[in-house]
Amino acid sequence: MIRALYTAATGMEAQQTNIEIISNNIANVNTAGYKKRRGLFEDLLYQNLLPAGTAASTQTQYPVGMQIGLGTRASAAETIFLQGDYAQTGNPLDIVVQGAGFFPIKLPSGEVAYTRAGSFHLDREGNIVTSDGNPTEPQVTIPTDALSITISPDGTVSVTQPNQTSAQQVGNLEVAIFQNPAGLNSIGKNLFLPTDSSGDPIVGKPGEEGRGSLLQSYLEQSNVNIVEEMVNMIVSQRAYEASSKVLRTADEMVSQVNNVVR
Repeated sequence: MIRALYTAATGMEAQQTNIEIISNNIANVNTAGYKKRRGLFEDLLYQNLLPAGTAASTQTQYPVGMQIGLGTRASAAETIFLQGDYAQTGNPLDIVVQGAGFFPIKLPSGEVAYTRAGSFHLDREGNIVTSDGNPTEPQVTIPTDALSITISPDGTVSVTQPNQTSAQQVGNLEVAIFQNPAGLNSIGKNLFLPTDSSGDPIVGKPGEEGRGSLLQSYLEQSNVNIVEEMVNMIVSQRAYEASSKVLRTADEMVSQVNNVVR
């Protein structure tokens, strides 16, 4: 019964973690490029009260043992990199990666971070930057007299200028892919940093070697399905309630045993 108290407590703690993951998904349902998380859980150690195969007599063995589990725990919060829906914005600096890949972003520290959120802007020098003012890597600068901006599927950035009959290429946007994107470290602001688990970034031209191509004037939405998250929240809440009932039941059983002793 004492074992049941601790086991039920692990179930409640695991479901609390699950609710925290779900709540973050719901909070970011309108965050461009956000990728939902999924809680992963695993069972804990087992106590072998009677190992399978133990001799029952000189000629027989127990075919089934007796193992009592000690509960569960949250083992990971996996990022699901499914493509989100596209929203047409008409903004020439909104860009979607169609398929696998991330935009490399140069941070003030000199590090290069990676993002799926393709909502870009121009700073006062004409550089293409994120909403926090961090430039793309490599940096692309748009001339001040540019009349229009065109970004091709392979990342080529071109502009039209006054008194010119053809567009002029001003730079290239690149895309990075990872062997294990689920191993990236999320640092907030729609940015990820590589880890030993994710592997090194493989940076190159969009549309080549497994990298997705670019689509201009569209923005990738969050891949959170609000209905699915609400269902998951209800299931997690019911599991939490069930574990709490087990806790109360075990407590009542312990109380009855104490009364017997008296």
